[in-house]
Amino acid sequence: MLASAIANAENNLSLDPDTLWIKTVFVDEGPTLKRFRPRAQGRAYRIRKRTSHITVEVESRPKPAAKAAKKGGAR
Repeated sequence: MLASAIANAENNLSLDPDTLWIKTVFVDEGPTLKRFRPRAQGRAYRIRKRTSHITVEVESRPKPAAKAAKKGGAR
């Protein structure tokens, strides 16, 4: 999903993929497919095949400047 979002931002919006960050990710409930499984004595058990909608939003941020190394070692 993330690769698809990056490819869409790069091709559709002409954004640099190196500057993309994940803005939001959420999953919503999709339609439920209702199926039946045959059981003994003519009964049927319901099977619910659940689906979902996954949404990934990316945004373009400028690259951060390189930070200077701290002096002094670990203690």
